[in-house]
Amino acid sequence: MAYVPVDVLAIAAHRDDVELTCGGALLRAVQFGRRTAVLDLTGGEMGTRGNAAIREAEAAAAAAVLGLAARENLGLPDAGITNTPETRAQVARAIRRFTPRVVIAPAPNGRHPDHRVTSELVRDACFVAGLAKVAPDVPRHRPFKVIYCVSFREDWAKPTFVVDISDVFEKKLEAVACYGSQFTHATQAGEVYPNGDPLLEVVRHQAAHYGSLIRRRYGEPFITQETMRADDVAALDVSTY
Repeated sequence: MAYVPVDVLAIAAHRDDVELTCGGALLRAVQFGRRTAVLDLTGGEMGTRGNAAIREAEAAAAAAVLGLAARENLGLPDAGITNTPETRAQVARAIRRFTPRVVIAPAPNGRHPDHRVTSELVRDACFVAGLAKVAPDVPRHRPFKVIYCVSFREDWAKPTFVVDISDVFEKKLEAVACYGSQFTHATQAGEVYPNGDPLLEVVRHQAAHYGSLIRRRYGEPFITQETMRADDVAALDVSTY
């Protein structure tokens, strides 16, 4: 596969995961002139609706909406992702080819086993991607930062920060809607718990809630395992009142 240098690489277990959890942040990054890419680990062949071929076409359509520089699939087994030396090396090779500064990983506590394992796998692969003797056929590269998208998982941890996606929210929904096989007439998906409303409305309600945390219309929440830095306390954003 070709080398496609990007600024931000989102890695997820299934086609459609990034659209739901961090599609707005990817769109915002593109607005700021960043190059973005997505690495889906599986083809989604075990999904109840659709099949791998349909989801491949849907992912390609969503990639165009998101303005991605590249989208690749690693072909790991759906509902069977493992964090092993072999899979870490596979993901590390992809990370090295994209040379991202920032990697977006799934929430560490997802209810789908693939999501939980992928979160750990991505963090470990980002580390071993910097080890010269692991997969030495590809020049080493360790990303500067790993962040975790926690959309729909607020029961676990308060976000470290929220990205304002107000200007791109409708485009995020357009990307989500590309997955007709998964979301047409659906009321839940992935980490999205149902409340009886159509899925896209649940996504809207949740994004509005995250946006309210930063006094904006729509937002996407993220956590980091390291403390974030502020240089000028007089320049801190988000009003207390």
